[in-house]
Formats: sequence, structure tokens, C-alpha cells
Amino acid sequence: MGSAYRIGEFATRIGRSVSTVRRWEAEGRIVARRLPSSGQRYFDDTDVRKVLQPGFDVARRKVVVYCRVSSPGQKADLASQVSAMQQFCLARGLAVDEWVSEVGGGMDQSREKFLALMDAIDRGEVATLVVAHKDRLARFGFDFLEHVAARGGCEIIVANQEALSPRRELVEDLLAIVGTFSGRLYGLRRYEKELNGVDLASGDGR
Repeated sequence: MGSAYRIGEFATRIGRSVSTVRRWEAEGRIVARRLPSSGQRYFDDTDVRKVLQPGFDVARRKVVVYCRVSSPGQKADLASQVSAMQQFCLARGLAVDEWVSEVGGGMDQSREKFLALMDAIDRGEVATLVVAHKDRLARFGFDFLEHVAARGGCEIIVANQEALSPRRELVEDLLAIVGTFSGRLYGLRRYEKELNGVDLASGDGR
């Protein structure tokens, strides 16, 4: 027998998540082997080669386009974004399985549809994710999201159409950043005052 891999080791070796491997098992696409002595489940190099062969997981996985604007008042911008992405995908020959449109700030990474999309990527259900610009997915942290997607076998295609990223959204995000740090600064000053008060009350103040 060649190398034996537990499910986590196997997932790492093929560059997918454990949840993806479990889904493949549930679908009957791969079958875990068992050690005769202990009955412990494992995969081997034959399974690795099977999964890594071209086309193994392409047929069941989707091409998804994600479009986003920051506020409900930007419905016209959202429609323009969707239209532009339709033209982009048509030109690239991409057959889109699912269109996801969402209203929410680029700094808010708890957006409902965004989280559902990332969960689907983690499960290995998305082969390709298409966005107009990096900030449509998230204002910050795109590189990390791209890393997570790659581990789920998902390629992110960025159309890089700057015109689809309204300047006022960037202003709103900058204001949100200023507000967040202002609140933290206020909280820090308040905390320092409370600490100083404790020191004085205990006679340790200077």
C-alpha cells in the first residue's frame, strides 16, 4: 500500500477543503478506504491522482457573477453593473449559472449573500466567481478572499472595470473608517481615565 492520508491530510494534498471532500463522499464520487486492523478511514495516492485529473470536479460546479452596490439609492448603478457583467461574460464565453446581486457596504463582510457565496466556495460548489472589480467583493482583504477561494478550487475573475465602482461609495467607506477609529479612540481615552481613577483610588497614582 502506498501513502495513507487521513481526510484532513488528503484535503491539504489536493488543495481542497475538508467539507469538499466530505461532499464528494456523500455524492459517491470518491470512496474512503479502511485500514484492516483498525477500520480507520483513509485515502491514498490513487485517490489523489483521481481528484487531480482534469475535469474531475468541473461538471457539477458553477460559474457565479457577484454584483454589489452600497445603498438602495444605487439601483440604477446596480442595473448598469449587471448589464456590463453580462457583456463581459458573453465576450469571455462564460456560461453563467447564477447571478448574485446585493446591496451592502464593501466594508461589511457579514453581508448575507456574500457569506452564502463564500460558504458555497468553501464547499467546492463554485468553479469560477466573476466580479466587476475587487471592491465589489470586499473593500479590503481581497487577497485573503482570493486565497480562500483558491483552496476551494475556485478562480476569481476580476473584470476590473473602474467605472463600475462609484466614487461616492469610496467616500462612504472612508467616512465609516474614520467613524470606527474615532469611536475606538474615544473608548481608549475613556478606558485610560478609568484606569487612572483606579490608580488614584488605590493610592498608587503618580
